[in-house]
Amino acid sequence: MKQKYLLGMVLSVIVCCAVKAQQVWLPDNGNGTFTNPIMWGDWPDPDIIRVGDDFYFVSTSMHYVPGCPIATSKDLVNWKMVGYAVERYDEDPRYDMQQGQLYLNGSWASTLRYHNGKFYVGFFTPYGWGTKTGHFSICIADKPEGPWERTIFPEYLYDPGLFFDDDGKVYVVHGQHKLYITELNADVKSVKGEPVEIWDKGFKDSRTLGKGFGLEGSHMYKINGKYYITCPAGGTKGWQVCLRSDSIYGPYEHKVIVQDDSSYPPNGLHQGGMVQLKNGDWWFVIMQDRGPIGRVPCLLPVKWTDGWPMLGADGRDLITYPKPDVGKKQQPLTAPATSDEFKGKKLGLQWQWNHNPDPQRWSLVERPGYMRLKASQAKGLKEARNTLTQRVQGPSSEGSVEMEVTGLKDGNVAGFGVFQFPYAYVAVRQEGNDREIVMCNDGKIVEAVKGFNGDRLWVRVRVTDKNFTARFYYSLDGREFYPIGDELKMGLGLPWTANRFALFNFSTKETGVDGYADFNWFRFSGK
Repeated sequence: MKQKYLLGMVLSVIVCCAVKAQQVWLPDNGNGTFTNPIMWGDWPDPDIIRVGDDFYFVSTSMHYVPGCPIATSKDLVNWKMVGYAVERYDEDPRYDMQQGQLYLNGSWASTLRYHNGKFYVGFFTPYGWGTKTGHFSICIADKPEGPWERTIFPEYLYDPGLFFDDDGKVYVVHGQHKLYITELNADVKSVKGEPVEIWDKGFKDSRTLGKGFGLEGSHMYKINGKYYITCPAGGTKGWQVCLRSDSIYGPYEHKVIVQDDSSYPPNGLHQGGMVQLKNGDWWFVIMQDRGPIGRVPCLLPVKWTDGWPMLGADGRDLITYPKPDVGKKQQPLTAPATSDEFKGKKLGLQWQWNHNPDPQRWSLVERPGYMRLKASQAKGLKEARNTLTQRVQGPSSEGSVEMEVTGLKDGNVAGFGVFQFPYAYVAVRQEGNDREIVMCNDGKIVEAVKGFNGDRLWVRVRVTDKNFTARFYYSLDGREFYPIGDELKMGLGLPWTANRFALFNFSTKETGVDGYADFNWFRFSGK
């Protein structure tokens, strides 16, 4: 009894210390249970594998660079970032914001597998969103931290799921509405055969397959000699379907394995992947759309019923579950990093740029201990290159920065805010030798504080999932903060892409491109 009491005290201390240190959503309750989501931020289209005692998770990242973030865990509940599969996109000048931009393009529906000592990440890139063009890529590495070698395929393999069969053959299941199987060559760097259609029933079974919505986002498994393909259907308010066959090319039968829109918000669990533990248990990581804060990953147990992997409890999410039995003691409570003091020579893994960055226009070493952002010419934030971002998080979160503005030049606008369409920010704007503090909401200056003569400005943004709003504050001394401007109604003008905290410096004039802003730190806290 005394030992149990002492253990409980230790766990309580661990939980309290972890919460204080991270100040971010932690799903691990410290008592052998966890509460969904496992990461309360935008980690869409998840796929997952186990390699030995370690689990690895990959996510879609759209236009953000680097792309295809990879996280790792020992228990499927406590996660930390390990790296990215794509350093940059070089196939179109618009990724450099030359001759236009490619918001929403980049990586879609990432797939992750491990085979014969190598890690593989595949994804689809829509080559100009809204068109029927695009290509499939495979990235290969000896370890998840990289370096990764990327091969771009000319083939249009939409929403791919990479699969290694036990006879040595390699396949991709892909498509939307209609599903196909395409065989790859053994080196996984080129297509071997023509696509074979395996499914075309997306519009023929309105009761179970989506009232007009077909399947997409496929992941394939071979379990006890049968082929299983898991797919979402129904979009944001959708569900998860499983296909099953004795042959890789079918015919396939189907079953809805989770359909739950009863949790907050009333959006379905859809798209994800499953993994088997060493003890034989199966678990499924699946996303739920939480609006402008993102598509968050949830973890559900798998119960095999008549040979089908049913998720949660009778197809419903109980939200809180006993932790997966990985045969280990309580793991340290962790979450992907957020705050950054900019003390190192490399950016923390939490950061991504809005497009390929210009390496000549940012630095962590020109002034050690600061993130220096040099102005790029742009008419506004949408067109500004080198905007540095990381996820906002729920249920509420706060980001703060301290920046020094002595290096600004005529035409510079440097600050901190929330990036999406619409966006909003607080910045220092310089016109000639005069500076003012401005709050901009969706391209319009809502409030201006003229005659700013200080060297430093502190900016704070508070975000909440309650009506998806953000509020903005500034300080002249880092202690007393004043509200400024109006409330941002966070939206999704860039579909399927969550709002993000953003640091930036752009110049509306050619004469200001040698101006710079120095960010001393970014600090995150969750509520």
